Amino acid sequence: MKRSSATSAASALPDCVISIEPGVWRLNIWVQPGANRNEPVGLYQDCCKIKLSAPPVDNKANKALVVYIAGLLGLRKNQVLLENGLTSRRKSLLIHSATEPKWSAVMMD
Repeated sequence: MKRSSATSAASALPDCVISIEPGVWRLNIWVQPGANRNEPVGLYQDCCKIKLSAPPVDNKANKALVVYIAGLLGLRKNQVLLENGLTSRRKSLLIHSATEPKWSAVMMD
């Protein structure tokens, strides 16, 4: 799905974020589970790369990712939904928020 030109003109979205409709964004993530600590580490293949300390077993990394991203964006975890990528490192999250989140929080500064 492409970004609408109106959304792109209003606010420059990072390459890993796509506006779906008002109040809903798709955040593409590349996860590196089993790291020493949770941290965003930059862009990788048009995804925001995130290191997670959770192991990739029993859905632990997916649950930790949702909680971590919600915390970074200042949202509740029920506002972040794993859309696809349950068993893959490449994942898509749907972000639901009345106002656009500060995407810089999930990007490496």
